[in-house]
Amino acid sequence: MPKYVLWGSYCDNVLEKRAPYRQAHLDRLTQLKAMGAVITIGPTQDLTKVFGVYEAEDEAAVRQLIEEDPYWQNGIWTEYEVKEWIQAL
Repeated sequence: MPKYVLWGSYCDNVLEKRAPYRQAHLDRLTQLKAMGAVITIGPTQDLTKVFGVYEAEDEAAVRQLIEEDPYWQNGIWTEYEVKEWIQAL
């Protein structure tokens, strides 16, 4: 199954704004990881970007997973880009 890389941006004041949605976000990612849909995901050290690797049938499925996330739905993630990834190693 293809893998896809996510690069996205966080809103300003992310630490405060994410608080009401954080547990739902983490619970959902845990479920997606158990299903094999998320390989890895997390923020950059400066909390300005999010990076993730998804595994899905196609790009549309990945975009649906991203857009169903509480962080996307509540404006914590403000933009994102998805690219199919060819894992060399």
